[in-house]
Amino acid sequence: MGFLDFMAPPAHKPELPKEKIDKEYKSMRLKVFLGIYLGYAAYYLVRKNLSFAGADMIKLGFLDTSGVGDAMAGLPIAYAVSKFLMGGLSDRSDARKFLTFGLIISALIMIVAGFIPYPKDSGITTAILFGLTCLTGWFSGMGWPPCGRVMSHWFSTNERSFKMSIWNTAHNIGSSGLAWLATIGGGSLIVALGYGAEDAWREAFIIPSIAALAVAVLCWLFIRDTPESCGLPPIDKYRNDFSGAKAKKGEEDKIPFKTLFIDYVLKNKMLWFIGFANILVYLVRNGISDWLPIYLQEAHGIAKSVSKDLYAYHMLAAIPGTLIAGWLSSKFFQGRCAPVNVICMAVTAVGAFIYWQAGAIASTLGVEYISVVVAALIITGFAVYGPVAMISIQAIAVVPKNAAGTAAGFMGLLGYLVGDAFLSKIAFGRIVESGGWNLTFVGFFAASVIATIICFLAMGKEKKMFEDRIAAAKAEQK
Repeated sequence: MGFLDFMAPPAHKPELPKEKIDKEYKSMRLKVFLGIYLGYAAYYLVRKNLSFAGADMIKLGFLDTSGVGDAMAGLPIAYAVSKFLMGGLSDRSDARKFLTFGLIISALIMIVAGFIPYPKDSGITTAILFGLTCLTGWFSGMGWPPCGRVMSHWFSTNERSFKMSIWNTAHNIGSSGLAWLATIGGGSLIVALGYGAEDAWREAFIIPSIAALAVAVLCWLFIRDTPESCGLPPIDKYRNDFSGAKAKKGEEDKIPFKTLFIDYVLKNKMLWFIGFANILVYLVRNGISDWLPIYLQEAHGIAKSVSKDLYAYHMLAAIPGTLIAGWLSSKFFQGRCAPVNVICMAVTAVGAFIYWQAGAIASTLGVEYISVVVAALIITGFAVYGPVAMISIQAIAVVPKNAAGTAAGFMGLLGYLVGDAFLSKIAFGRIVESGGWNLTFVGFFAASVIATIICFLAMGKEKKMFEDRIAAAKAEQK
């Protein structure tokens, strides 16, 4: 049996008796949601580990600042390509197997990264870490697409904004968990394994990865591919919600990848439009979070333990922000996302400006610098993750259910490759190395403002698209 045969989705089962459907549907929806929530959170335990090991590796002579940026860029570069390609593959695979396999391999690679005897040569160490983060990024690309597949098959369009905003907080649970797990050992584990106390930074790779392997077991137990594979009717029939996009006649089941990419993605003008906004959102989201520990430690001498806590506050602030964004979309905009994105990115711009001018603001108000930084990080964390979730929801809403993974992958290709890897990692790393941190903050602020404008322009297009679909569905039912 080949890999693709192993990954093939399970066959549809005969539908359960009507009296059992509602109870079984509710039970399975809770289980699969919990599975993809925990699974995606665990992927974030093995993605940004270098952000926490980086400052110590710079001090010890293993890396320089631009080397950290280049090494970190390996993950989003590979992840962007992988998420796109894996999106098409996941649309024809079992979500449970797909997500769990990628998580296990990603965790094992990060464990290896924690044990390698790096030389005190930034060029060589950068190359080694770039290779490892590329591998991690490639297998991490198996995380989002199956989650998008599960969301599109188990949750209907008019409820998906809020449900998916809840799921999207997995980013932040995983990232804040990483912040604490990266230093929880305090060097005791690495010393017990025969290393010196100065090698405590290695635990930032090892301990979170062990936790991720434990979560992979839960993912296997909870996740199921589609309602039909469990003997349940399709979600649109179960919830009587036909506002989602439909495949072309004759393509309701498996769509060839060429058709998925060309007809439903490449020719989809709305997908391109929100894709440009996604680039800017990812620039701000990952630029602020990934450089946060290094910036605060290097530029302001803030202790590693304090910068870790600030990172966690930034991530945890995203949880209520994301939930509110999803609630607003579902409650006031019938599942439309663009109006919420406008609000969130405008608030993000304010937070980015405060973070940029934290020193001057602290001096003017007569307060401590760290207090202003905390406020700025909470504001940006609260606001920027709403659009991260909403744009993902938009992407899978403008295509049929069986193209959800491909659309999600395309958003990842633009967001992670351009916004994250090239702009927030490689470009900003070199800007900091050559001219300091100021221009990076100009970039955060400008990107937030431009994204706000793009999302504003998308509102009319999105509203018309939803209205046309509902009208067409009503016409078919007559």
